[in-house]
Amino acid sequence: MASADKEKPACFGVLETVFPMGGDGLRHTPAGCMKCDFKTECLRSAMESRDGLKLHEEKIDRAWSAGRMGFFERWSRRKALERKRRSRY
Repeated sequence: MASADKEKPACFGVLETVFPMGGDGLRHTPAGCMKCDFKTECLRSAMESRDGLKLHEEKIDRAWSAGRMGFFERWSRRKALERKRRSRY
């Protein structure tokens, strides 16, 4: 766990920095983040941000494309994400 007296880095919670899209179409954590004291808290913060909702949409779309999710489930989950986006931001 990160020390309370340490200052968070400028990249803290920035989804495209701490969990960027890789060339394979999936997101990967950069090697430099692995040694950071704030890595877990940072990634959680990024996932809870407005950009983090984009990540959840990507997961839903991948499941839809792979045939693991039907039309109505996809529609329902995307609608729930949109509601969450509107209520939070």
